[in-house]
Amino acid sequence: MTGGAGFIGANLVRALDAAPQVSEIVVVDDLSTGLLDNLHGQPARLHQGTVLDPDLLDAAFAGAASVVHLGALGSVPRSIDQPLPSHHANATGTLMVLEAARRHDVGQVILSSSSSVYGANPVLPRQEGLRPIPVSPYAVSKLAAEAYAVAYAACYDLAVLPFRFFNVFGPWQAVHHAYAAVLPRFISAALAGEPLRVHGDGRQSRDFTFVGSVTSVIVDAIVRRVSTTDVVNLAFGARITLLDLIAELEDILGRSLAVVHEPPRAGDVRDSQADCTRLRELFPAARPVPLRTGLEQTVSWMSGHVLAGQ
Repeated sequence: MTGGAGFIGANLVRALDAAPQVSEIVVVDDLSTGLLDNLHGQPARLHQGTVLDPDLLDAAFAGAASVVHLGALGSVPRSIDQPLPSHHANATGTLMVLEAARRHDVGQVILSSSSSVYGANPVLPRQEGLRPIPVSPYAVSKLAAEAYAVAYAACYDLAVLPFRFFNVFGPWQAVHHAYAAVLPRFISAALAGEPLRVHGDGRQSRDFTFVGSVTSVIVDAIVRRVSTTDVVNLAFGARITLLDLIAELEDILGRSLAVVHEPPRAGDVRDSQADCTRLRELFPAARPVPLRTGLEQTVSWMSGHVLAGQ
């Protein structure tokens, strides 16, 4: 697994450890955004380094039955500030992973893309056949990663499974950096008694997906050896505005939260919602963790970690 010390990776390591069909977990991570502490106590063998290093990938992928490629530089704002690092990590990094998987005859490559590839396409819900209109370098890099996966499946008969993630949240999500995602920023501010900073009017909507819903699908994909060259939305069709999200947090915390509105950010998509028809076809047993349950678990985890300065 690449990116295994990051947010989704740390949760996936724990989910894989609980799966009796999985005998070994190997992680590749350069710790640029992930944390070594995220893997504390977990039975994962870590190869510390970048996915741009072919020798490191060779050492990690030897004998692998499946590769889950989560390693990336996330964040639309980061990619606007620094487009080249996002391209190198996300597009070139994916190409390096696919090449290593081909060298070692890996039986399955699961990779993470993003709902941001839909970009300015106004159609809701987002169906995988819609024309992508990316509006940030990050979105372009993820679209390139998808295309490389499909091309490798066609040219080299590599079994792939490209997922598009939609605003995943949950425990182990980073808070203390400049490009933290919206929900951990909200929760961190709320716990610290600070105002929640909203870019725009707060009526923009997202398909917030609890990380446990994501990892359960990925584990199922590994166990059942699911593959397809069709990209798959990994979300369940919710549509929640930021103002509705704040109201849920107020209810969970039992108090009102101060909100400060700031100008909209370049590259941000106004609305996002997944069409989950293809996901349901491939994973009929998949059930999403309800938003309220996921928020309660995330608040509980962050209360014990963020307030401790982690």
